[in-house]
Amino acid sequence: MSWLDEIAAYIPRDRQETEDQRLMLEYARRFPGTLLTRENELAHITASGFVVNADASKVLMAHHNIYRVWAWTGGHADGEGDLLSVALREAWEETGAEHIRPLSPRIASLDILPVWGHVKRGNYVPSHLHLNVSYLLTAEESGPLRICQGENSSVAWLPADRLLELTNEWQMDGVYTKLLARARALLEHRT
Repeated sequence: MSWLDEIAAYIPRDRQETEDQRLMLEYARRFPGTLLTRENELAHITASGFVVNADASKVLMAHHNIYRVWAWTGGHADGEGDLLSVALREAWEETGAEHIRPLSPRIASLDILPVWGHVKRGNYVPSHLHLNVSYLLTAEESGPLRICQGENSSVAWLPADRLLELTNEWQMDGVYTKLLARARALLEHRT
């Protein structure tokens, strides 16, 4: 199944996801062939991984250099159509955590996320939208972690019950809250 078919097949769970899915599909119709790359400066596809430990009592986060907040892992598709692979690769690159694997191969959430203009590696990046596809991932909490030079300044397992207090990024509260609930529901279903 193609990345576009996966987004179209996703069953939204609320009004926000319904509208974001509709807009993602509309962008794909209007801008065929450019959404998987940063060539489309207005909006492009990104994939994120919400990484939890074995019982979802902790969430793996990286302290983002540009925004100076604890944040989930993820990045640009940069032409890659296998968005789960993008999410897994970004999680590993940004945290160094080994044995990261999906809790489910299915999309966990669709979110259109605004990105304010900023300077990255000496170049100005104008404000744009991330058409973000999220996956629920898990990793072993006891494994080694490492920072990703140029991307983050720290990596840590944050306690899930204090996540919103520690991330301190109100715009992401709803996304993190729903993904944590969905990860816990998946883990409970397995037991």
